[in-house]
Amino acid sequence: MDVRIQAEKAERFRKMHGGPRILALPNAWDVASARILEEARYPAIATSSAGIAFSLGHPDGQRVSRDQMLEVVGQISHAVRVPVTADMEAGYGTTVKDMEETAKAVIAAGAIGMNLEDVTADDESSHVDLAMQVEKIRAIRDTAASLGVPLVLNARTDTYLKPIGEAATRFERTVERLRAYRKAGADCVFAPGVSDRDTIVELVKAIAAPLNILISSGCPSLAELEGMGVARVSAGSAVMRATLGLVRRIGKELMETGTYDSLFDGAIPFADLNRMMGRQIS
Repeated sequence: MDVRIQAEKAERFRKMHGGPRILALPNAWDVASARILEEARYPAIATSSAGIAFSLGHPDGQRVSRDQMLEVVGQISHAVRVPVTADMEAGYGTTVKDMEETAKAVIAAGAIGMNLEDVTADDESSHVDLAMQVEKIRAIRDTAASLGVPLVLNARTDTYLKPIGEAATRFERTVERLRAYRKAGADCVFAPGVSDRDTIVELVKAIAAPLNILISSGCPSLAELEGMGVARVSAGSAVMRATLGLVRRIGKELMETGTYDSLFDGAIPFADLNRMMGRQIS
């Protein structure tokens, strides 16, 4: 992809975090899901690392390689016209050099943004030291700038999602990390696992930077989140899991009752999908 086009897409995506409307991103995991979301008029596509891992037959949590993840990201980036931001988990490495290589690979795949987590495994013992995570963010920022594509970096902390550490200090530790990530060059900061209204409001005030929330069944509505000052919301793997839930319901209905009402309820017509997948990107 032309670097100038990528740079323009990156700046366009960055501006989407400045309101006045909240940036809602139902995450894609393959070309078909990305094109469906694009045709639904979403201004950008965010990938789901868990969704991609599941589709490749792996559990979530950096069980696929950077190359495997970026192969799918690249397919999506070259199949849609809108900006694509890639969920790159913890960067597929532990060193600053690893982050530089990941940033280069993300740009080479055609993406214009990336998520970076601060845990490298399943338990809280893998929580990356704050100073090291700041170095990683700076390395990604500097590497992207040197290549002429200002990657939109969404820096995530898992203090609430895991959760990590004592509950009494969780808010303060989350604010400390997200402020540091913003100062290091993150364009947006991400606090998955937070759904309580009061906590979200306080995070928005304390961080004073574009905040990304992971939507869940107990989360406020998009209109409410927008009113609270949240800049961006993501669905994570939820869209993919909802899709697989439909597959399970179809399978159970066919097996248990011999009927197939759920097979056709809401299905996209074959002709529509065929047209969508046959569309050429100029």
